[in-house]
Amino acid sequence: MENLINLTDINVVYLKLILNSGLAFLIVTLIKWIIKKILDRLHDEKIAYKIYSIVRIVGNIILVIALTVLWWDYVRHIITLISFLSAAFAIAIRDIILNWFCGVYIKIHRPFKVEDRIEINGIKGDVIEISLLGFDVLEVSNKDEFGQSTGVIVNFPNSSVFSGPIKNLSKSFKYVWNEIDVEVDLDSDINLAKKTLYKIVNEIDVIKSIPRKMKNQISEVNTSYRIYYNTYNPIIYTKIDGPRIVLSIRYLIHPKKARYIMSTISNKIYEANKKGEIVLYKGSE
Repeated sequence: MENLINLTDINVVYLKLILNSGLAFLIVTLIKWIIKKILDRLHDEKIAYKIYSIVRIVGNIILVIALTVLWWDYVRHIITLISFLSAAFAIAIRDIILNWFCGVYIKIHRPFKVEDRIEINGIKGDVIEISLLGFDVLEVSNKDEFGQSTGVIVNFPNSSVFSGPIKNLSKSFKYVWNEIDVEVDLDSDINLAKKTLYKIVNEIDVIKSIPRKMKNQISEVNTSYRIYYNTYNPIIYTKIDGPRIVLSIRYLIHPKKARYIMSTISNKIYEANKKGEIVLYKGSE
């Protein structure tokens, strides 16, 4: 120990404080690592993620308290000096402070949560992580309303929540309205075409089970939001557009399943067209 003190020219008291601080950091890190290894064995990844998020926060709080206790007798003597430097320090780290308070705002107000699909600053994606300084979004393509994941992770500072509007496709209830336009000839049998389209949509189990769930979710948020719909079941609207008729299929769907369901419906419409059950508009010849 004396050789180490002589070599580094550090007072023995401060050397002990540094070693104890390092030991505290090592212990907390080791405990978090052990808990993470245990949680990795859980089959439910959502529960494991939530538990480990709490463990990280608690571990960091314990570490801060431990370091404060260790260094308090020496830190308190420079509080007066810190008070003079606090203004300059606050200016230097104003972005960190702002992001921290915005992080608290996100935790309390919850404009979005992990797994929500949001659109912010022109970027759409699924929230995969929220910390006290920023949040990460797994980007989805903007080619259409319900794009597929691009695999790109975008990091936003928490202050982004006040830089513009946030579009949340998952808040309060999980489902959104989607529409598919089907064009048929002007002289088509509209009743038969609609009957065929209703049959196609209502045979899809994912769509069939949503109206009941949506009613329950809207009932739960009626005290917070004034939201209501006349119908929750798929509906088809008719519009004459020149030499064709546009049949708009409107139905509820989970945003993350929308593209798959659109593909399924399109394939079924294509098969119905081949069988003569519906006559699709082919354009002017």
